[in-house]
Amino acid sequence: MGTTSAQKKFGALLLTWHDTENERELPWKNEKDPYKIWLSEVILQQTRAEQGLPYYLKFTGTYPTVQALAAADDDDVFRLWQGLGYYNRCKNMLKAARYIALQNGGKMPQTYDELVQLPGIGTYTAAAIASFAYDLPHPVIDGNVYRVLSRCFAIKTPVDTTIGKSEIAVLASKLISGHPPARFNQAIMDLGATVCKPAAPICAKCPLETLCVASKQDLIQILPIKIRKTNVTERHFLYFVIENDNHIYIHKRGDNDIWANLYEPYFFEANTGSTDDIEILSRIQDSLNLNNLEVKMAGKLRQRLTHQLITSTFYVVSDPESKAMLPAGFLRVSIHELNKYAFPKSTLTFLTKKYMFKFH
Repeated sequence: MGTTSAQKKFGALLLTWHDTENERELPWKNEKDPYKIWLSEVILQQTRAEQGLPYYLKFTGTYPTVQALAAADDDDVFRLWQGLGYYNRCKNMLKAARYIALQNGGKMPQTYDELVQLPGIGTYTAAAIASFAYDLPHPVIDGNVYRVLSRCFAIKTPVDTTIGKSEIAVLASKLISGHPPARFNQAIMDLGATVCKPAAPICAKCPLETLCVASKQDLIQILPIKIRKTNVTERHFLYFVIENDNHIYIHKRGDNDIWANLYEPYFFEANTGSTDDIEILSRIQDSLNLNNLEVKMAGKLRQRLTHQLITSTFYVVSDPESKAMLPAGFLRVSIHELNKYAFPKSTLTFLTKKYMFKFH
């Protein structure tokens, strides 16, 4: 299929807008250091730019080079990441940094094919680094790009299908051809973020309005089309915060579930929503030797992940004589030093509120 008139005009209109009207300012824009570009892309996966910005500044300030990140202690890196979620990103980022530092002479790979082989770097991130750092002609396709192209060219193939993704990728590759890749990719993503927004696009300010089929045919609220619904699993966690002389007991989560390598108090997952069920609590108290100790329900929090809805119920146990019998691997940590450890969001929220005068 040849290039249409609209496709030929697309890049010129987009780049003119980018040079004259795009006022979106972010510290990673126009960045050419592939390490910093990589950091920004990892942080911004599943994360809004406004939320990711302070994390980007913290990471580039604390670990200004890939060698510095590779040499960092895991717990220090996870603590800096704390609150950003999707902790597997952080784990893979460390793996990739250490591979680059130890196996690649401390230099970021310079081709798409090499980049995509690194842990945690998929096609999107590889394309972003290749285009922004090295100006290679790889389109960077995120949710903003799917939306802009679906609307402008009235693409009705669902974008969450293999066929839909392929159709968008072919079109994006055709559109970027002949244009500066870094500028083109930044422009189309910024347009989607600031003008061609999901719910309330500002069509009057869009440089592509004269080309946009969705605008002409009143399809703005319909496109892009998605057919898949996220199946959400409900999980119910019980936490026992065992206090002993201004200390509590915590341990590090393993690799076989969410929040790997973060810390938490004693944890039990209930099979049902009855996290205050007397039988469950009695069984836990028996196993931990808590029967003669004061156990109080102190809070309940809900956290939504992509595929999970987690209800966490927190119990506080007063154990002045260290009677609790915890499994191996627990640390007795002063509440003054809890900020040295990285916790899942709900646990962090609870601990911060409970020990607000001592936590920071």
